[in-house]
Amino acid sequence: MALQWNRQNVGFVDGFLVPNTHIMSRHTQIIAGIDVGTHQIKVAVVRVAKSAERNVPQLLGTGFADSRGIRNGYIISEAEVAKSIKTAVAMAEKNAGVPIKRAYVSLGSIGLDEIEATGEIIPARADSEITDHDLEKVAQDCEDRIADRIPNRRILHIIPLRYRVDGELVLGRATGMQGTKLEADCLFITAYEQHLHELTAAVGQAGVMVEDVTASPLAASFVLLNKAQKRAGCVLANIGAETVSIVVFEDFLPISVKVFPIGSNDITNDLALGLKIPIEEAEKAKRGGMTSMSLPKKKVEEIIAARLTDIFELIDNHLKKIKRDGLLPAGIILTGGGSNLLMAQDTARDVLNLPARFANLELNKNTKMKDASWTVAYGLCLLGASSSDERNSIGINRTQRRSLWGWFSQFLP
Repeated sequence: MALQWNRQNVGFVDGFLVPNTHIMSRHTQIIAGIDVGTHQIKVAVVRVAKSAERNVPQLLGTGFADSRGIRNGYIISEAEVAKSIKTAVAMAEKNAGVPIKRAYVSLGSIGLDEIEATGEIIPARADSEITDHDLEKVAQDCEDRIADRIPNRRILHIIPLRYRVDGELVLGRATGMQGTKLEADCLFITAYEQHLHELTAAVGQAGVMVEDVTASPLAASFVLLNKAQKRAGCVLANIGAETVSIVVFEDFLPISVKVFPIGSNDITNDLALGLKIPIEEAEKAKRGGMTSMSLPKKKVEEIIAARLTDIFELIDNHLKKIKRDGLLPAGIILTGGGSNLLMAQDTARDVLNLPARFANLELNKNTKMKDASWTVAYGLCLLGASSSDERNSIGINRTQRRSLWGWFSQFLP
């Protein structure tokens, strides 16, 4: 049912006209995150109490539904995806006791990719002092230089990796320094324009307005990585049903994001073929559960180890490509359903020659989550609750969010 707009039930947030149910009051805000995964759609709803020190998200409720119409993160049936999202949203609304009209949404398909560019400008001020406006201009110059190299793609995130003033590397932000030339190296996280179109349209059909779209690996990193890991350097690997996504951090910045078309379902399929057993039995064997038939333990372990090795070799090859293989002191942090396999940690350590550990859910006392499969949905909520400075650190600023919204809104019902 369409909302009847009037002065009593609407307000403005970041320049957008929104229902007052979303605003609530000057001291609280409701934020929702929708994780559109290949296996399940997950929705998390939080209340943010805005204190003088920081925003403290409190989890109000969650909802989920089996994903329909998605393959390797791609939408193959918009109507089926919309139906799944609507089911998950309805459950979350019931559990949280609040309506969900707007949400932050994740994108984690194999279509996610990255490209790096270098731009340069002359500072605008007569005294050559570098301002925030100059930082925006040099980022725009980087973007202009890759425009013809990313056909059919849309930029999700612009991440400034480093600045140079008159050829000298700047440690931190360049604002306030003086120089005749400002250079920047920027990382662009991109996605297929058509996929973004279909994703936002499906969410819109479910009756939810898209606040922003974020790459799934980045959303998960908000929850699963601590400051020490991000500073030292690490790779967060999410082993899902049909994809494996990674984000690499160094000096607090995400320096690489990648999604591979392989997942824990491939292990199940290998077991079914290798042992000539039904797919249901293969899934039980993969998880170490009881099966209705006697299976050779050594053979099961060999098959699982072989596919896990394939997965971690893909990650290692990518780390070699970005020259970070064997050079991440905080190692690899494993999450996702496929990471629960007993030999995953040992295999990761052997293949990557890095420390390996399972991810810990380091949440506040107001938040209790069942398992790490909810981290993307909750991470999206944290993104919504974060300050503008925190968003800027990974290339999500208010100006960019508005321009993205203007583009997304043309596809919503």
